[in-house]
Amino acid sequence: MSDAPRIVTSNQTGPHEDLPRRVSRGLSHVWRKPLAEHTRDAFAEAESWRRAQGERGLILDACCGVGLSTRKLAEQFPEHCVIGVDRSADRLSRDHGRLPDNALLVRADLVDFWRLALAEGWRPERHYLLYPNPYPKSVQLKLRWHGHPVFPAIVGLGGRLEVRSNWRLYIEEFAIAVSRATGVTTPLGPFDPGDDPLTHFERKYHEHHQPLWHLVVNLDHRPGLMPGM
Repeated sequence: MSDAPRIVTSNQTGPHEDLPRRVSRGLSHVWRKPLAEHTRDAFAEAESWRRAQGERGLILDACCGVGLSTRKLAEQFPEHCVIGVDRSADRLSRDHGRLPDNALLVRADLVDFWRLALAEGWRPERHYLLYPNPYPKSVQLKLRWHGHPVFPAIVGLGGRLEVRSNWRLYIEEFAIAVSRATGVTTPLGPFDPGDDPLTHFERKYHEHHQPLWHLVVNLDHRPGLMPGM
C-alpha cells in the first residue's frame, strides 16, 4: 500500500453560513474577470477537435489531473468524445498510457474554459468533478467551486453532473448550491468505486478506507444562469 493520504480536516462543523449569499451573488452579478488568452487558444483547439468528432455526445472531465479519468471515461463511453481539462502542464504530461482516439487532454484555466464552453453552446451529456481541491478552511469558501463566481456556468452547462469527494461537507455544500441555483434537489450519499477507481486519488482513498461521497444530478442546459451570457 502507498502512503496514507491525509484526511480532510476543517474548522467548519457544518455547511458554510455564507454559501447561500455567495451563490445568489454569482447568479445576479456579472463577473468581469478577463478571459486568459492561453485559455482562449486552448478552447479554440478543443472546439475544433470536438467538431471533428461529428455527432458524438460530449463528456467533460473537469480538473482531470494526470488524465487517468479521461482515459477511463473514453474507454467506458467509446461512442462519446471525452475532453479532460486541467491547468497543470506537469500533471497532463505524465505518462499513463495511450490516449484513446475519442479523448483529448487540454491545458487551460477552468474558470475561463467553462465560460467559453457555455458561450459556445456546449451541452455535455456528462460532466465530472472528481475530487476537487476541498479548500477546507472556512475562509476559503470562495475557492470551492460551489462558492466561486464561476459556479453558475458549471450548472448552466447542464447534463448529468457528478461530483465526488472524500470530504462529505464539500458534497453537502455543493448540493445546497445546486438547489439554490437551479431548484433541483439532489441526494448525496456514500460512494464505492469498487475495483476500478477513476482517479489516482480515488484509488488511494479507497485503499486506505477513507469514506467517499458523491452526488449525481441531471440538469437542464441554462446558459442564462451565468449573468452576462
